[in-house]
Amino acid sequence: MGKLLSVTLSVVLVAAFFTASDGIEQKAEIEIQEWEVPWEQSRPRDPYVAPDGDIWFVGQRAHYVAEFDPDTETFRKIDLEDGAGPHTVVVDAGGNPWYAGNRANHIGKVDPGSGKITKYMMPDDNSARDPHTIAINESGDFWFTSQGANSVGFFDMKTKEPTIIPVPTSRARPYGIIMDQDMKTPWIALFGTHKLATVDPATKQLREFELPDEGSRPRRLTQTSDGVIWYGDYSRGYLGSYNPNNREIKEWPLPSGTSSRPYAITVDDKDRVWLVETGVDPNMFVGFDTHTKEFIASEAIPSGGGTVRHMVFDAATQSIWFGTDTNYLGRAKLY
Repeated sequence: MGKLLSVTLSVVLVAAFFTASDGIEQKAEIEIQEWEVPWEQSRPRDPYVAPDGDIWFVGQRAHYVAEFDPDTETFRKIDLEDGAGPHTVVVDAGGNPWYAGNRANHIGKVDPGSGKITKYMMPDDNSARDPHTIAINESGDFWFTSQGANSVGFFDMKTKEPTIIPVPTSRARPYGIIMDQDMKTPWIALFGTHKLATVDPATKQLREFELPDEGSRPRRLTQTSDGVIWYGDYSRGYLGSYNPNNREIKEWPLPSGTSSRPYAITVDDKDRVWLVETGVDPNMFVGFDTHTKEFIASEAIPSGGGTVRHMVFDAATQSIWFGTDTNYLGRAKLY
């Protein structure tokens, strides 16, 4: 078992406590723990909470899918083919993990009992050659991005066939993807340009929406209960919001400024947005209250983080799970 790193931040919610590094008033109490992954330099990333509460994640550099039991603090690895380069993993309603074979042109299903891998290849024309990030809709079908191929895909779970939608803007680098509140409509961050996108699930027509600054580079997305889309502007160091109803865009400079490079982002059930500033060492775990429009936390990740690329909120445990390039699986417990 890997070493356990933990840090507890005892912060009284009503107190006026300021961090020494950035002057952010701490109005949220969090506890960060990290478990060292037992497979060295494997780049553990993109954790997902399974129906049974276990955490699945991928090792991008070491080509595996793995399971972590938070109760026993034990890891289990399922090896993929060399060169698979898994980029993300999701778990369906039946408890089966599915991964994006980013470097091997496929989406794969893992039998969690036997470890058997079933691969579903992408089209031979390279229109989705590098499946990147996956989001699950209300029916259990997948929407996914292909960054290098410049496309968004729909994977039908009944037919096991993909439908590929090209992005009109060249080299747009479709990256992060989430499902809208209706669980039918995907929203996509176009990391190679200053745009967001969405796809009509019925017609498969893709629409792009420009952000006001041409230098913006949105990387990952999340959504609050009012339907507003939130993004981290990786190049400019801002947290941004886009309201699909009136197309209003707002921005807030991040605590670490232009060096922040916001990457992983998610939202909790109190509509607090959480993101990680990856341009600073150590990476900073930052909270933002979308009601008061103020930053409420900024804390260093104990292992340094290296780069935290994706994270997910688990309402049942009030926790955010993340992986680090320093080879740790992390959990931020929210209070």
